[in-house]
Amino acid sequence: MNPQILDQLATIIVRDRDALLAKWREQVRELPSAKNLDTPTLNDHIPMLIDELAAALRKKDDETIPESLREGSPPAHGLQRVQDGFDIEEVVAEYNILRGCIHDLADSNGLNLQGKPFHIINKVLDGAIGQAVQTYANQRAKDMQNKREEYLAFVAHDLRTPLNAITLAAKVLELIFPEGTSNVEASKMLKALHRNVQQLSGLVSKVIDENSNLQTELGVHLQWRTFDLWPLVESLIHDLHPVAESGNTQLINAVPDDLIVSADASSLRRIFQNLIANAIRHTPGGQVTIGAQKRDADTECWVSDNGEGISDEMIGKVFDKGETDTQNDGGTGLGLAIVKTFTEAHGGQVAVESTQGAGTTFRLTLPDRTATKN
Repeated sequence: MNPQILDQLATIIVRDRDALLAKWREQVRELPSAKNLDTPTLNDHIPMLIDELAAALRKKDDETIPESLREGSPPAHGLQRVQDGFDIEEVVAEYNILRGCIHDLADSNGLNLQGKPFHIINKVLDGAIGQAVQTYANQRAKDMQNKREEYLAFVAHDLRTPLNAITLAAKVLELIFPEGTSNVEASKMLKALHRNVQQLSGLVSKVIDENSNLQTELGVHLQWRTFDLWPLVESLIHDLHPVAESGNTQLINAVPDDLIVSADASSLRRIFQNLIANAIRHTPGGQVTIGAQKRDADTECWVSDNGEGISDEMIGKVFDKGETDTQNDGGTGLGLAIVKTFTEAHGGQVAVESTQGAGTTFRLTLPDRTATKN
C-alpha cells in the first residue's frame, strides 16, 4: 500500500468536511428521532470525530485510537443521544451512515480504501460506536432504575394520607370500645389494627426516606376515560374526614354534580388527595373548598383554603421535590411535586396563589382529551 494514500484521504476529509457533514445530516435526518433536531444538536460530536479520523490517518498508527476515543467525545455523544430520544439502533446507524459517506467521498476522488485506510477507518468508527453505545445503554439503565424508584416513592407518599385516616378512625373506635370493656374481641381487633397500621406507616416512611433525593422525571402512563367529578371528590372527602376532623377543618365539595371530565381517574384522585391533605394540614379550624368548572373545552379545578397561606419565599418553590417545609408541617416534600407531575402528564398546568394569613388556592387546568388514545 502507498502510504501517501493515507495522507491524501486525510487531506480530502479535512477539505470536504462541510460537504461530508451535509451529506451525513441529509441521510441521518431519515432516522425518526433526528427529523426535528437543529443542526448543532444533530452534529454534536461528529465534526470532532471526523477530525480524529483525519489525525489517525495522518499518524498512520492505529494503536492509540481506542485509548484516545475512550475519554473523548463518543461517551458524551452517547449521553446526548439519550437526551435527544434516540434508540440504540439509531445511535449505531448514524455512525454507519458516516462510514458510508466517507467511502463515497474516497470513491469520488479515485482512492482505494483497501488495506490500512480501511483498517483505520473501521477502528476509529467501531471504537466510537462501542463507547457511545456503552454510555447510552448505561444511562438508559440508570434512568429506568431512577424512574422505578421515584414511582415507588410517589406511591408510598400517597399511602400516607389514607393510613393517617385509618389511624384516626381506629382511635375513635378505641374511645368507643376502651380496653377492659366487655367486648373483648373488639378490643383485640383494635389492638391488631393499631399494630398493623404502625407497621405499614414505618414501611412507607422507609421507602420515602430512601428515595427522597431523586431528581429524574417520572414517566406516567394514563388510562383515559370520561366520568363524573363530583362523586370522586365526595368519596375523597369521606375518606379524609377523620383527618380533617382531628383539626376541626371543614371540607366542602363545590364541584357541580353534572360536571364530567376526561382524565385518568386514579391519577386525578391522587392529585386531589394531595391538595386536600396539604390544605387540611395548613388550615386547622378553617375551611377547605374543592371546586371545578368548565372553561371552553378545558376543565379548571381548584382546592382553596382560608388557612395560614404560603410565604413569598416559598411560593415559587412549592412544586419542587423536597422544597416544602418538611420540618414544620410534617410533610415529605413530595406531595405537590406529585400534583405537578400528574397534572402535566394530563397535558394540563397547575398554579398557586396565596396570601399569608388569608389562605391559599391551587388551580389546575385539564384539557379536554375525550378523543385522545393512550
